[in-house]
Order: sequence, then structure tokens, then C-alpha cells
Amino acid sequence: METAVYSTMGQELRKIELDEDVFGLKVNESLLWYAINNELANKRLGTACTKDRGEVHGSNAKPYKQKGTGRARRGDKKSPLLVGGGTVFGPKPRDFSYKMPKIEKRLAVKTALSLKAHTGTLKVIEDFAVEDGKTKKLFGILQNFGSDERTVIVLNEAGKDNERINMIKRAGRNIPWLSFLSTTRLRVHDLFYGRRVFLFETAAKEISEFYAAHKNRRNVTLEGLA
Repeated sequence: METAVYSTMGQELRKIELDEDVFGLKVNESLLWYAINNELANKRLGTACTKDRGEVHGSNAKPYKQKGTGRARRGDKKSPLLVGGGTVFGPKPRDFSYKMPKIEKRLAVKTALSLKAHTGTLKVIEDFAVEDGKTKKLFGILQNFGSDERTVIVLNEAGKDNERINMIKRAGRNIPWLSFLSTTRLRVHDLFYGRRVFLFETAAKEISEFYAAHKNRRNVTLEGLA
């Protein structure tokens, strides 16, 4: 599929070809839901913890004698029925993460990119640099493309451009509605909920080349997933 490459001023410069198998797939909503929930589950810390009656600090002695008081029989003060006692079936530290098949994970990323391409919220922009790492300069570039909406910028793999990439990220730290992704670390959640997705021209080529190389790596049918 053919798409335009924009300058930092928001003007169309030229046309480039994007891989149809990456940016032109049919949107599968169930696969996107599955991938987003997988990413959110893997981010959960699972550190919630409560004490049961055996872990609460206190005496094991009965608060009063068994008979003769006219009150209900009572064990110790750590009973879950009393204030300050243990918790019954409370949460314990656990791992919420689970693995998603690699072929489905890659297909979910391609589906999210295709969704943004279909809706016109994905734009390819020329590679640029923010030499001084100033937020003002990066903010001015983003303003050339519209209002302050939730924006995702997909950067190319650092490599020799490590310093340039770091300065761009530094400039975007103070913009609350801006996030960065790398071509090797694409998240479906960020792509799906981003109102605007900007791909560096180099990043768009890297994504097309990577998924083209892994397109037929396994002898499976994706007709039911795509």
C-alpha cells in the first residue's frame, strides 16, 4: 500500500510503499482484545497481601473464659470475626502474567497497525532530531499535526542513532500525552489507544522488513486470525 511521508512542518514530501501484509490486514477485534489484556496482565505487580489469623500479631489466649459469662464462645482476638483480626481468603502475592503465542502476538501488532492505517490516524514522518533535547522544539513539531491528543511516536532501532533517539525521548518526557515505542518493542495497547500514531520513515521500513522476514516462518494458517 502507498502512503505519504510528511515533513516536520506537516507537509507531504513523497510517497513510499508499505507492506500490505503488515498495514493492510483485516481488523480482528477479538485478537486485539486478547493481546491488550495479555499486556495489561503482564504489567500487574500482584503484590497485594493480607494476613490470615495465623499471621496476625497477638496472643493466642482466650479473651474470657468459655462458660459462665453469658457471652458467645470466643477463641482468640485474632479471629476474623473481630476488628483487627485476620482476613478470610484475602489476596496473596501472585503472578498474573501469562504467555501469548508468538505468532498471535505478532499478528496482533500488525492488526493494530492496520487499524490505524485504515482510520487514517497513522502517519509516516521523516526522521528528525532534537539536538538540544528541548521539549519546546518537539512540542512545536507535534503542533504542526493537530491538537494535543494522545500520541505515540514509533522510533527506529537505536543502533548508530542512539544519541539522537535519546535526545528525542528526553525532549518528550515533559509531554504527558506523548509516549514512545521502538520497532523492536511495539505494544498493542499503546498503538490501539493512541489517537495519533507517528512512524519514523526508517521505523516504517524496519517494521515492514521484520514482519516480512517472519511472515512464513511456520507452516500455519492465519485465515482464522486475520
